[in-house]
Amino acid sequence: MPIMPTSSHLPGAAFSRRRAVWASAALAVLGWGMPSLGRAAHVVKPWPAAKPVPALDLAGLDGKRWRLEATTGRVVVINFWATWCEPCRNEMPSLQALAQRRRRDGVTVVTVNYRESVEVVQQFLARVPVKMPILLDADGEATTAWTPRVFPSTVLVGRDGQPALTVLGDLDWEGEEARALLDPLVAQQRRRSGEQAYP
Repeated sequence: MPIMPTSSHLPGAAFSRRRAVWASAALAVLGWGMPSLGRAAHVVKPWPAAKPVPALDLAGLDGKRWRLEATTGRVVVINFWATWCEPCRNEMPSLQALAQRRRRDGVTVVTVNYRESVEVVQQFLARVPVKMPILLDADGEATTAWTPRVFPSTVLVGRDGQPALTVLGDLDWEGEEARALLDPLVAQQRRRSGEQAYP
């Protein structure tokens, strides 16, 4: 199930149990409803047509800046996560596999860590090594702009730089559903240029 941050997850943060409950109710009203028990652990939503594309310009764990605008022409998978989020941890290996397998298709996978220190993220990577870019959203503003702060949240951005879909909750990114979500974004420009979707 998608997880919202609470005071127990973020020491010193302004979140409380009451706020988390209120936020969950607000998400349902806004159409970001949570799946019920016994159903899929994720929800797929189209990016709202009227919502502008937020900027994404953050420092990576390696100290280098990463800018979404620099990836135009590629399909970008932006995963918002935190080390305390178990579903986030569970899907990380399949995100890594996706990044490696679909690089030749023009797919870039980047992860955005929500409000955790470099030390905390590095401790996580010592246990679960990944090679994807890890961006640090120290103040949480980027995550707030891109998601309803449900973790994990993953936004799929087309080659034109426009977000297409948001996946709330963990997904097997090596599975058939993930392929069905990504294939149209990968194939669209290739069809225009006369190439095959898969060589």
